[in-house]
This record gives sequence, C-alpha cells and structure tokens, in this order.
Amino acid sequence: MPEEKKVVRKKIAAAADLNNFMRDYYLELDAAAQKGAPKIAWCTSVGPAEILRAFGFQVYFPETHSAMLGATRMATEFIPEANAIGYSPDICSYLTADIGAFLKGVTPLEKAFNIKSVPKPDVLVFNTNQCRDVQDWFNWYGEKFDAPVLGVHTYRGVSEVTEKHIYSIAKQLEALVPPLEKITGRKFKLDDLKRAVALSRECSELWKKILDTASAKPAPLTFFDGTTLMGPAVVGRGTQKAVDVYKILLAELEDRIKKGEGAIENEKFRIYWDGMPVWGRLSTHSQLFAALNANVLASTYCNSWIFSALDPQDPFNSMARAYTELFIVRADEAKETYIKNMLAFFKVDGIIYHDAKTCPNNSNCRYGMPQRLEKQTGIPSLTINGDLNDLRMISDEQTKTNVEAFIEQLQERRHA
Repeated sequence: MPEEKKVVRKKIAAAADLNNFMRDYYLELDAAAQKGAPKIAWCTSVGPAEILRAFGFQVYFPETHSAMLGATRMATEFIPEANAIGYSPDICSYLTADIGAFLKGVTPLEKAFNIKSVPKPDVLVFNTNQCRDVQDWFNWYGEKFDAPVLGVHTYRGVSEVTEKHIYSIAKQLEALVPPLEKITGRKFKLDDLKRAVALSRECSELWKKILDTASAKPAPLTFFDGTTLMGPAVVGRGTQKAVDVYKILLAELEDRIKKGEGAIENEKFRIYWDGMPVWGRLSTHSQLFAALNANVLASTYCNSWIFSALDPQDPFNSMARAYTELFIVRADEAKETYIKNMLAFFKVDGIIYHDAKTCPNNSNCRYGMPQRLEKQTGIPSLTINGDLNDLRMISDEQTKTNVEAFIEQLQERRHA
C-alpha cells in the first residue's frame, strides 16, 4: 500500500450556511420550550412532519439529537445508563444513547448552542417505517413528560407498494388530525398541509440534485459530507428555510463540477456506502478513504430523505406512498434493484456494507445480499463491523486493515 498520508476533504463553503440553519433551528425550539408557545411536537426522522407543520408545531427530531451524541463521541458513555433500566445492549443505540443521556441530564446541545436540555413535547408522533424501536423510544418519553403519543404503523418487507398499502397508511395519517386538533386547539386546514407538502417536495428535489452531483467525475462531495449536510432535509422538511439553504449548496456543487474540482485529491476509486454511518468515526473514515484516493460518494442512508412521490394536490395519499417507498421498508429484491441502479448511476468501483450491531434494519449484508449483487454486477464489496453510536462495537485497526486491503484489491482488478 502507498505510504500513509494526511488528506483533508475540500471544504464546502455553504456548510457554514447549513450550520447556521441548524443553530437557528435548535434555538427556535429552545425559545418555544421556554415560552410554552408555539407547541412542540417530537417526530421520527421520516415521520409525518408535514402534518405537524400544518398545525404550526415546532418539530423536534430525537434521532438527530442522538446522531449528535454519536458524532461528539458522547454516546458510548450513556448507553449503559439505558441498559441499566432494562433496555438491551442489542437494540438501537440511538435509543439507548439518547435515553441514557437524558437520564444523566446531559445533551450535546449545551456545548454547541448553550441549550440545557431537549425540548419538552406537547405530543410525540412516530412512524415505524424505520423500525419498531422508535415506538418504544417515544413511548418512554411520553411517560416521562406525561405527553400523548401518536403512531403510524408501516408495513415491512414490501416488494411492490400497492394501493392497499397506500390506503392503509393514508387512513392512519388522516386519523392523526382529530387528536392534533384537540392538542393545538385549532382546526385542521387542508391548504396548510398542501403548502407543507409542497415545501417538503421542493426540499426533497433539491436534496436529490445535491446528492446526484456525486455522479460527476471527480465527485464534488463525499458521503461523509452528505451526513453533515443532510440536517435541513431531516429537520427542515416543510419549511422555506430548508429550501433556501439547499439552493445555495447546490449552486456551489454545480460550480465545482464546471471547474472539475473533486472533493478529494486524485480520485481513483469510487465507493458506495450501504447502511448507517459510524457517527463517531466520520472524520477518521473520511481520512482513511481519501488517503487511498478513494471517494465514498453515495449511500442508501443519505438518500433516505428523498421523497419524490410527495404531491401537494394529494397530500395524505402521496405522503403514504413516499413513506412506504422508503428503502428501509422494502424487501430485499426491491433493495437490490435500487442499489444496482445506484451503482450504475454513480459509476461505482466497490461497495462498503456497514453491519451495524444495533441496527439490523439498516444492515443489508446479513442475508447474502453482497454476494448476490457481486454476482449480478461484478462489483466487489467489503463488510465492516461496527455500529452507528456504540464505539465499543468497532475495531479501528481491523477496519483500517480491511479497507486498505479492499482498495488494493480494486487496484489489482483495474490493472488486470
């Protein structure tokens, strides 16, 4: 292997605008929590945020908070606190880290924004399209805060999304309206929902264009950039502010493409990442791949906030479709078709599968998918073992050794 070198990703200027967006988002939440108005709704990251926006809620997403715990490498310390009250070490480390931090009265928001605690919810709304863990997570906080918990229960292992699926989920979404009217004391207005869905669709389309810029050679951004730039797509859906900040980011990336500027120096290998990021190792993994002239440039994870089916003229049905077409909800055959299309579009040389110990729903390498896809596409893969938040589950040295050997394998294939 070549001598190890220190490589820095080319900085994205618009990242400062996105950082300001996230700062303002959390400060507005904290102000609402202090004043008691507007009301605050907790929502899962691919839950029915548009309905909550239509009712005027400030919307808080605990998964983003837990990702912050992971990225700041605080999570591992707090996971045992949740284990001690009965949560298994094998379940979602987003849940256990977040609950553990709450039990200890700690939040990364304090160091970042001088915010002392997560905002008290007036209602918690989940969608199990990610996993069942969110239901337990939200119910725990519902009891702690004595707040109502509402839920949408999604199908799993969906091969083809049918009208029966859409009807069932749409009816569940519509059923959220009466209790939310009671909580807010205001009548539901369909036009408000249509506006929120229209803004979500626009945000989604911009986010897709941003991620799709990585199809250029060299790619103007990396997967590791994407994990830090995705904040508005998650917490800002249904708002004009998210749309505005993504227009700035997209313009910068398109300018990079025109100038032929890549996110890393001397891009030789293009890598696809499947599964969750290791939040506490974003910088380490970015440096590792860049030093090997490899750009991890696309992922199923970042694309999870692309909702092309959203239609403001048919909000409930289109939300039901968008949130059921989600990659994590689908059967393996549909997932494999999706990944094959991504490999071709991004002109990929190799695939990294992250087998996240506590996230089986986002680990797609446990039932032969890597082998099937390699047989169909000829594109080799590597599975790394780790976790989204629990750093006790990852061996940095083993990961480094395996990645170096994998890139060497890609080099030998190219010479052959």
